[in-house]
Amino acid sequence: MEELTLTTPALLFSAISLIMLAYTNRFLAYAAVIRNLHSEYLKKNDKSLIHQIKNLKLRINLTRWMQIFGISSLLLCVFTMFLIYIHQQMIAVWVFGIALILLIVSLILLIKEIQISAQALNVHISDIESHLKKK
Repeated sequence: MEELTLTTPALLFSAISLIMLAYTNRFLAYAAVIRNLHSEYLKKNDKSLIHQIKNLKLRINLTRWMQIFGISSLLLCVFTMFLIYIHQQMIAVWVFGIALILLIVSLILLIKEIQISAQALNVHISDIESHLKKK
């Protein structure tokens, strides 16, 4: 890399901020679904809800780690800008590289979480299809 300027890590601010907003929305949606499933489980004591709750627990954990890696990436981008400001160019390049790796990890976790979500939806679709075939 020739030279890292203040604008390079600053470019990631808006992208990471939007990603964090999406992660937070996912987290809030999962929390609402879990609360509903919990109250439904207390009413009916239906064992089939346990599988859904376990699935959501895994997805919540993945989302939490996505958020942690995303926030860490943003924090290191800010730290990179500080290092550039105090003329520590070589350290700034390494810190920015770590920030990019953390963002990559966050996005890989997002892909995994999307795959789990799609599998869960496919189970529901299969259930609906099997009920339709019985009619």
